[in-house]
Amino acid sequence: MKFGDISKPSKDLLNEDYTSAITLKCKGKAGPFDVTVETLRSPAGALSSKVGGKFAYAGLNFDKVQATADGSHVLETSLVPCTGCKLTFKANKGADLGVEYTKGAITTTGSLDVLSMSKLYTSTCIGVKPGINIGGDLSYNISGDKAGPSSYNLGASYSGGPLFACVTTASKFSEINMGLLYKYNADLSLASSTTHSSAKKVDLLAIGGSYSGFANMGVIKAKIGSDGVASACLVKEIYPKVNLTASGSIKGKDFGTFKYGLGVTM
Repeated sequence: MKFGDISKPSKDLLNEDYTSAITLKCKGKAGPFDVTVETLRSPAGALSSKVGGKFAYAGLNFDKVQATADGSHVLETSLVPCTGCKLTFKANKGADLGVEYTKGAITTTGSLDVLSMSKLYTSTCIGVKPGINIGGDLSYNISGDKAGPSSYNLGASYSGGPLFACVTTASKFSEINMGLLYKYNADLSLASSTTHSSAKKVDLLAIGGSYSGFANMGVIKAKIGSDGVASACLVKEIYPKVNLTASGSIKGKDFGTFKYGLGVTM
């Protein structure tokens, strides 16, 4: 496990699939290429698309090659020079050269902004026991007036039986974030996210759950945030390899704040 994924289970339940956009994503094969076309409808009704694909050649993986509607391009590549080691390169608005090394229960990552040579990032995550992971990360500015550490954090997670719990720091240890996930049974899962700091001992960011026990209904998810916004979404396979995600949110009883989203992936 990478340190960036240490709180992934609880975060995914509270964040994934909630949307206020209208999207269509189509995936297909074109010879050796996996092609993806994503179309987004703006609130004004205009459509914009981005076309991407992935393929491998001579041991080099082109994980993402994409052209967007605004004329920009995205390139993500990876190479495995030896067992447990992966080199990556990601270019969009910037350019980052990265490395990921795994040996046993230890995963270490690092990346360098090779475009402006201004930022270095590194992280380590260690599985100390089955179900228990600890780690930390560091971002370092290597140039400019603010040269020095820009952020550093520690975290730990526990997974055992139906319970998952994680604790991570933020803002240079000035905040502590806690995520909980409890699988009540095969159909029902509950999750919460809280922040704790000297300014506010407990701030409940969101609490929610998912349920998949209704026959032929797919997965239903709902959450409410500390800002009073209640959200719900439905994720369902409406046809083999065709998935529908419908989402809506409202703040309190103010129907003027209602937002909806609809996504189809095929």
